[in-house]
Amino acid sequence: MSDISSKAASRPGSSKEKSMKPFSLSGVGGFLAKQGILIAFAVFMIGFTIANQRFLDPDNIMGVVRSSAILGVMALGVTFVVISGNLDLSVGSMMSFATIVVLDLHDKLGPLLAIPSMYAMVLCLGAFIGFLVGYLKLNSLIVTLGMLSAIHGLTLTYSGGKNMDIADKEGTWFSVFGQSTVLGIPVPILLFALVASVLGIVLAKTPFGRKVYAVGGNGTAATFSGIRRARVVFTCYLMSAFCVGTAGLIQASRSLGSQNTVGQGLELEVLAAVILGGASLMGGSGTIFKTVIGVLILGFIQNGLLLVGLQFYVQYVVTWIIIILAVWLDIAAKRGKLWSPIA
Repeated sequence: MSDISSKAASRPGSSKEKSMKPFSLSGVGGFLAKQGILIAFAVFMIGFTIANQRFLDPDNIMGVVRSSAILGVMALGVTFVVISGNLDLSVGSMMSFATIVVLDLHDKLGPLLAIPSMYAMVLCLGAFIGFLVGYLKLNSLIVTLGMLSAIHGLTLTYSGGKNMDIADKEGTWFSVFGQSTVLGIPVPILLFALVASVLGIVLAKTPFGRKVYAVGGNGTAATFSGIRRARVVFTCYLMSAFCVGTAGLIQASRSLGSQNTVGQGLELEVLAAVILGGASLMGGSGTIFKTVIGVLILGFIQNGLLLVGLQFYVQYVVTWIIIILAVWLDIAAKRGKLWSPIA
C-alpha cells in the first residue's frame, strides 16, 4: 500500500508536486515580470489624475520633464556602466563637485574657460574610477561607494565648506543652459534629448555598444573573443563622468548658485531610474530609450505625490519600494519564476 501511495505521489502532475512547484513566469506571471512597472505607472497616473486635475496640465508635464532633465542626463551615463556589469554610486557627489567648480571658475576665469575646465576635472575623476574598476579589476560597488565619500570631501575642501554663487547674475550668458528656451522648449530638456539621442545611437548602432553588452553579459567570453574588457569599462566610466558634468552644468546654470551638497542622494534616484528602465544589475541588458522612460516614470510619480498633498520625504520611501520591486522583477525574469521555494 505504501508503494502505491509513493508512486502516486511521484507521478507528474500529482498534488504534492504541484504544491512544490514554484510559480512559473508563463502567462500572468511572465506578463507581470516584464510589464509590471508600466502597469504600476499607469495605475499611478490614473490615480494622480483623479486626485488632482492639474496633474496632466501641459505646464505641469513640461515642468516635470524639465526638472527630470538633470537626473536623466546622469542616468544616461550610468546606463552604460550598469550594462557593462558595474555600478556607479559616486555620481551624486561628483555632480556636487562639478556644480561647485563651474560656479567658482565662472567668476575667476569666465564661463568660456570655466566650462571646459570643469569637464576636465570631472573626467579625471571618472578616469580614476574607470582605472580602478577596469584595469585593476576592483569591485565597482566598493570603489564607487568609497569615491562617493572622497569626492564629497573634495567638494567641501574646494569650496571651504561654503556654498557658491555667481557675483553678477544679471550680466552673464551662463544662464542659457538652465533657464532659456528654444521654440518654447526649455534648454535642459533639449540637452537631455540631445545626449539621449547621441548615446542611444552609440549603444545601439556602434561596435562599442555591442562590446558594452558583451562585457556585461559575459566578461570572460568577451575577453576570449578579443574584446578589451578593461578599456570598455574604463570608457563607460568616462561617459558617465561626462554626463555628470553636463548635469552639473545645467544645475549651476539653472540657479546661478548652489549648495555644496546639491547632488547628495541623487545616486540612489539615478540607479532607480536606470533599473526602472529595464537595465539589469547583472549586466548585459538595457537601452537608453528605456532609461529615459524610467526617468520620466520616477519624475511623474514624485510630482504626483506632491500634488496629492504628501510631504516631499515620502518620495524616498516610494523610491525605495520602486527599487525593490524593479530588482525583484528583474531577478524573476532572469530565473524564469516570480519566486521559488527554499532548497
